[in-house]
Amino acid sequence: MRDRGHRSRGVAAVAAAAVLAVAALAGCDATGGDSPGPTGTSARAKPSPRPTPAWDRSPRSLAAVGDSITRGFDACSVLSDCPEASWATGTDAQVNSLAVRLLGAARAPASSWNYAATGARMADVPAQMARAALREPELVTVMAGANDACRRTTTAMTPVADFREQFQDAMDTLRDALPRTQVYVSSVPDLKRLWSQGRTNRLGKEIWKLGICPSMLADADAVDAAAVLRRDTVRDRVVAYNKVLEEVCARDRRCRFDGGAVFEFRFGERQLSPWDWFHPSKNGQARLAELAYGVVTARRPPS
Repeated sequence: MRDRGHRSRGVAAVAAAAVLAVAALAGCDATGGDSPGPTGTSARAKPSPRPTPAWDRSPRSLAAVGDSITRGFDACSVLSDCPEASWATGTDAQVNSLAVRLLGAARAPASSWNYAATGARMADVPAQMARAALREPELVTVMAGANDACRRTTTAMTPVADFREQFQDAMDTLRDALPRTQVYVSSVPDLKRLWSQGRTNRLGKEIWKLGICPSMLADADAVDAAAVLRRDTVRDRVVAYNKVLEEVCARDRRCRFDGGAVFEFRFGERQLSPWDWFHPSKNGQARLAELAYGVVTARRPPS
């Protein structure tokens, strides 16, 4: 979740068809058969067969896009990516990643791909999505947005309208290539909670000074009115980003938002990196994998 500037330096059809198309876009099953026959006849319309469920709870391949969290940054060593500890595609047994949970440890390495990048913002996700689509995965995971809030100043944060356009572009990029691929969208973590947990660690605060999420983490011990306002402004922007993720995902029948599960997750000491006290540790990555698996395999999406 490091700031991009501070890493080591993406149509006439017949009426019935139109009704089915609208229902599909709305994400609900179109079953038909409930309207009476034409006036003056005794004919009864036969129920249309229920369509195949849109969501497959056992996808056989997975690609991940996003930022440093999905790269396992600082999960294994200081200021370094550790993709083997990624919640989405990692192979580390301590994490038991989403790919391993869905595909099994033997199949996961050959059937999952990680295109996330440390420092990536939502503007980078469309390009990541284009690369992921080349693999034709059955599921794509998206976790991005933290870096859009983690800027030098609050005024430099990605505007909400731009964030919406960029995420929609990423979804359109995928849909142009793979209309049936499913998408799991994670909410952006509550950065303010991460600050409140990590600020108790002296070493972590020293690492923060290297440029990790300065809009939230700068002057970590300051609790004056200006510092409180700054952090609240960042948190409000994250809330707005999550609303965008939820709304854009809701318009796609094959997309599931996590319902805010990651944002609401109460990261504690064990879930934070022992090197920066902000990114997830292996235990934190495991919790993210657990939350994602719950959403992907649920009979219904989060309400």
